[in-house]
Amino acid sequence: MTSLLPLQDKVALVTGGSRGIGAATALRLAREGADVAITYVRDKDAAEDVVRRVEALGRRGLALRADAADATEAPGAVGRTVDAFGRLDVLVNNAGAGLLGPLDTLSPADVDRLLHVNVRGTFLASQAAAARLGHGGRIITIGSCMTQRVPGPGGTLYATGKSALTGLTKALARELGDRGITANIVHPGPIDTDMNPADGPYAADQAALTAAGRFGTADEVASMVAYLAGAEAAYVTGAEFAVDGGHAA
Repeated sequence: MTSLLPLQDKVALVTGGSRGIGAATALRLAREGADVAITYVRDKDAAEDVVRRVEALGRRGLALRADAADATEAPGAVGRTVDAFGRLDVLVNNAGAGLLGPLDTLSPADVDRLLHVNVRGTFLASQAAAARLGHGGRIITIGSCMTQRVPGPGGTLYATGKSALTGLTKALARELGDRGITANIVHPGPIDTDMNPADGPYAADQAALTAAGRFGTADEVASMVAYLAGAEAAYVTGAEFAVDGGHAA
């Protein structure tokens, strides 16, 4: 008898899936058996490369241009995924903006941009997904280790936005639990990506903040997302998971 993959015949949408944690997550979910749509804003070539790699795994892939800062595009990507694949089982809220700087340098426009992407976009995508998910659906959000420990100045706005996602996650778990839908949040620590490379100018200081003494990989975050997306995590909801090398220890 042939055993099915954990996410066989499921459909996932990964926002911000053209690179870094998002791309690693899209590919991991595809390896687990899911068809995967991803969103991107600027790098169409990178997004299409992820789709090709998803398809090389025998799954269907789809790249959607959608800016999480736009109040219509974030939820619209959910509908476009359902239109293309016929259903939605897993939403991974990965799209996000990063902005660090002294408190007195942050403008109202900075606040609006970050909160529109990191909070409003995630809320609206989750709201749209909740209307489409069936029993066993999953909403998984990528947070940040800075929600649990802010190691120095300059992170006020970023930590504010990411911390709001913890409240959103817990509330979604309560809202959707009676439908068999779970909501969880994953907090990555310093992760080796093109935006924050492990050999970058500030990497040694970041690694020193962790108990493991190193950067994590995007695949290590993706493995936690894949677990939460699967049937084995059906009784896990409203929870926070740190994949941070002990950054918060």
